[in-house]
Amino acid sequence: MSFSRNIFVTCAASALLGLSFVMPALGQEDVAPKDDKVVAIVNGHEIRVSEVQMATDDIIGQLPDMPPKLRYPFVVEYLIERHLLAQYAVKEGVAETEEYKRRLALYQAKALRDAYFFQKIRPMVTEEEIKKVYDDEAAKLQQTERVRARMILVASEKEAQDIEAMLAKGEKFEDLAKKYSLDGSKDYGGDLGYFTSAEMVPEFSNAVFALKVGETSQPVKTDFGWHIIRLEDKKQGAAQPFDQVKQAIRNVLLRQKVGEVMAKIREASKVEILDEDLKKYAEEASKAAKTYQENKQKALDQGGLAPAIGGDDATTGKGDLQLPAQ
Repeated sequence: MSFSRNIFVTCAASALLGLSFVMPALGQEDVAPKDDKVVAIVNGHEIRVSEVQMATDDIIGQLPDMPPKLRYPFVVEYLIERHLLAQYAVKEGVAETEEYKRRLALYQAKALRDAYFFQKIRPMVTEEEIKKVYDDEAAKLQQTERVRARMILVASEKEAQDIEAMLAKGEKFEDLAKKYSLDGSKDYGGDLGYFTSAEMVPEFSNAVFALKVGETSQPVKTDFGWHIIRLEDKKQGAAQPFDQVKQAIRNVLLRQKVGEVMAKIREASKVEILDEDLKKYAEEASKAAKTYQENKQKALDQGGLAPAIGGDDATTGKGDLQLPAQ
């Protein structure tokens, strides 16, 4: 898998293709705190730190932008309300209903799945393995030249020449990009962020890597149209500190382990799909997932994790110019 600033988007995409059904949240480093103190009591029920941590894992998707200091009291309040409703459900006989029993069976399966992940699968990824991946990818990154550039994409050579003339008169590149560029990077003044030669189509890469910092290219033609390119910066790769990317690397390795374990379990199991429509949809989804995984593995083989630990892509700009998965 190729990791740039899209690392978490890529991980989310793999979840949508199936891993979300077999892999619990990965947000917490420690599953069972050594000091499992009581933080609240609800009609005699003790809410401990370990329960708060498990609840955080369970609802982390609802808290992506919440600061940690606010997240903790939010989750505790969530647990208080949950226990209050659960206690009243028992008082009013809900625990004897078929609705409750069906839900209980579903939640028991989820609890067993989560426990299996934390007890059996998570220990498969060791600190030594994570560090080795980091060291290997950091070495690759140090050998890779990266540039930061801006571009203006237009549909014809005439338009590109007109842009070139406006730049010669002193108009700002960023302003012209916002006004005329057809690429999504226009919202950022044409800024593409940092990228390697392999990340762009060849005609574009050849042009931009031939420039000196501060230089602007003549019109460059690709399959996407005509480009005017300005080189902003050029440098060799540099890895982010290990502690900043360790969890991201762990998550990637864990997803790989989940996929391996699930493949073995399914091979040893009998799963029957009885609904004919579901069979058709399942086959289509399986083909899509297989294609996705194959492309992801090719990208991993070609580019590794190096962009993930490089880190300094400040904007969104690559857009249409990125090469599709081969």
